[in-house]
Amino acid sequence: MAKLPSLAAYPQASWRHKLSPAEWESLQNAWVALLQAYSSSPAPELAKALSEEDSSLARFLTTFAQEAAASQDGTHPPSPALLKAVLQLTSQSASLKPASDLDKFDFLANLAKIYPKKLAAPVLSQAFASPHAGAIEASLTALKKLLITNLDAGIRGDLKLAEANLAKLNPLLHASPAACMLFLAGDDFLDSLVAGFKVMNPPLRKVIVATLYLCSVGLVEVKPAKWSMLSDELFSLTSAAEQHKQGPLNANDSLVPELVTSTPLLRVLLTKAEADGAATPNLRKRITALEAFKKGAMVRPKRLIRRKVDKGKGNQTREDVDAEVHIHRMSQITQVQDLFPDLGAGFVAKCLDEYNEDVEQVVANLLSESLPPHLATADRSEGLSSSHEQPPPDMAPHSTPPQLPTRRNIYDDDELDRLAVDTAKLSFGKRPEKTADQLLKDKSSAPGKAAILSALAAFDSDDDERDDTYDADDVGGTVDASANQEADGANDANEEALFRAFQLDPKVFDRDAATRRSAARSKLREETGMPDEAVEGWALMLTRNAGQMRRLEAKYAFSGQQRELGSTSWRASPAGSGAEDSDAGAAGRGGRGRGGGGGGRGRGGGGRGRGGNVAGPTGDKGTESARKNKEANKGSRANHNRKAGHAKKMARGGFAG
Repeated sequence: MAKLPSLAAYPQASWRHKLSPAEWESLQNAWVALLQAYSSSPAPELAKALSEEDSSLARFLTTFAQEAAASQDGTHPPSPALLKAVLQLTSQSASLKPASDLDKFDFLANLAKIYPKKLAAPVLSQAFASPHAGAIEASLTALKKLLITNLDAGIRGDLKLAEANLAKLNPLLHASPAACMLFLAGDDFLDSLVAGFKVMNPPLRKVIVATLYLCSVGLVEVKPAKWSMLSDELFSLTSAAEQHKQGPLNANDSLVPELVTSTPLLRVLLTKAEADGAATPNLRKRITALEAFKKGAMVRPKRLIRRKVDKGKGNQTREDVDAEVHIHRMSQITQVQDLFPDLGAGFVAKCLDEYNEDVEQVVANLLSESLPPHLATADRSEGLSSSHEQPPPDMAPHSTPPQLPTRRNIYDDDELDRLAVDTAKLSFGKRPEKTADQLLKDKSSAPGKAAILSALAAFDSDDDERDDTYDADDVGGTVDASANQEADGANDANEEALFRAFQLDPKVFDRDAATRRSAARSKLREETGMPDEAVEGWALMLTRNAGQMRRLEAKYAFSGQQRELGSTSWRASPAGSGAEDSDAGAAGRGGRGRGGGGGGRGRGGGGRGRGGNVAGPTGDKGTESARKNKEANKGSRANHNRKAGHAKKMARGGFAG
């Protein structure tokens, strides 16, 4: 048999626009004749034509499916004969062993979008049962992993790519129950859909709902139906909804409430189960559990009743009513096309007319392929006809209506009305006696130059010592700091008890019922007298405030179990070194004993425990260090410590100071 001519790739839309109708028709006739010749050739010849490197036949089929699925304007659409020839050749290629580009996800998804379900479903079912099933499943599995990765990543994933892939996948799920089984195998894909729905992206949410609905319905359309797999999926959906309900977000803002509210999923599943005799009590129970997550009644536009409305503001025109009806009808058509993107707006409008504008009835009958004969044989890609479009506005000229009388008052045409008033006469609030410029020019109340100079002479810029004229210690009184000791003592006791318990076991402060009933929590409530909410709130604020944690650790670090006492006496440094001993470095002022040597209160032979004496010889290292330490804090406290001691002594003797 002679080798058939090669096929060029199907032209893109930009090239098809340049062809005349006659050229486009002749080109399609040539394609149909050549595809029929390939179909009538022996199976080995067809397999060779599809499997050879850079196969022109496979390239034509893939480009045809891609361009036909992406075509939106309807310019130069493929003829019915060409569609039939492509579908026939694709069906024959499914039974051939060599793999080709026809086993990829892109071609299968485009094929499901081009053809109705009753034509595409047998071809796809044959492909999933053919020798190419392994290659098809590998392509779909790679897509499944990509979708799971992007959806689980949330806002960090490529959500636009995930939305495009899901929208492209939905026609394939609608036409192939085998694809639905592959994607719902395991819980990873379902969990990724639930996670992806949490992202506030309305287009992505809409396509996720459609994907999950088509996958769920596909499980009961396969022969035999996968009721066990469906029951597991319903249980997973219920668990996901319950988990979201316990979280901080809105209970209705999740995938499950949106799915059971906006789609007839539960009704379709229950009807199919009753028809097949598979409505077991367990399945009914899980469907009933999902019905509890339905949102409130959906607010739909009221059906308009054309009646005369007289509110004293004019009559409602026919154009207004037609515009409202048109908007209502387009919203209904859009709801159906979200689930069936391959249907034309005109065909959906006919279905709505048949079922009294009930969107759920239309969706259910489209899924079950139970449309009336006149709709089942109609063109499903029909666009919206002119009878459904909004009528053009009436541009005819009308006479000018009579002018209504205008209301007038006594202030018309005054200075303010004509904006001719002098701004100097305007004032906001109480009119001031003098303006700002007048106040600045008035020197009668200004201070004299001599007063300003005397004030500057009395000011000393170097006098930065603290003014303690009105300190309590200066007047010989004592500060009574015991007023709030009882309240502070109670607070410190509670704080110490809570901190000790937190150090021993932080789980005592957990916010669950088991912890609140535990013996440790009961003991803590008795010690502090605080309720569970206050105890848990204290622990929560402590974990959030690292500074508070360090303060409490420093405050309650010593628990009365000091095992070793460091030496506090001053020891002489090595001769001539002028440095303190290692023990004396931490001792401060030395011990308080009355003995000789380094004892005493630091005055005399032992010094102040700082490596020298301020009265020592000038130039000595110890003397210089002692003088430096003496003046270290004098700038901050000055002689206030001496004044405080003097005030206490005088108060004991009954003197005023």
